[in-house]
Amino acid sequence: MIAIDNVLISDSVVEEQFVCDLQKCKGACCEDGDAGAPLEVNELQPLKDSLEAAKPFMSAEGLAELQKQGHSVYDKEFGWVTPTIGNGICIYGKRDEKGIILCAFEQAYRQGLTQWKKPISCHLYPIRISESKKHTDVEYVNYEPRESLCKPACSLGKKLKMPVYIFLKDALIRKYGPDFYEALAATAENMRLTQK
Repeated sequence: MIAIDNVLISDSVVEEQFVCDLQKCKGACCEDGDAGAPLEVNELQPLKDSLEAAKPFMSAEGLAELQKQGHSVYDKEFGWVTPTIGNGICIYGKRDEKGIILCAFEQAYRQGLTQWKKPISCHLYPIRISESKKHTDVEYVNYEPRESLCKPACSLGKKLKMPVYIFLKDALIRKYGPDFYEALAATAENMRLTQK
């Protein structure tokens, strides 16, 4: 376990290797789960503000569900989440001609139409963040790929020798800031040198 301020990071975040392989998994994490993508409370407004930019990249079904459910829903178990189409694909996901699910927000972001990329839970995947039940100011950062779904990503990560924390550098900086990331990278390098 690595501790940086009030954040406890699992060793697997620096020891395991991972690179998304969209050609193989087709972005299935956007439809596989018990609810939509988790949303932080401070993301509800940026999501709402980015909706108009994202709409052209959404499917007809996604737009219909947006009308029905709204831009986010509250789940008793998971808190605020993105709505889904029949407990399946996120309403903001749309399959391209190759069957890969693309995020409407990320598409809009890449075209410079919005400043908000996508939910941080999606950006950080397969890292999951949870709060301590005892100490609400403490967060746990865990590496939790889905066993079969993420098998291609784990294989590609090993092939490219890409540690999880490096693959997710931008997302980790977005969540915790550059100083946090520098401390994590330095700790990871120390761990690597001591294991030689």
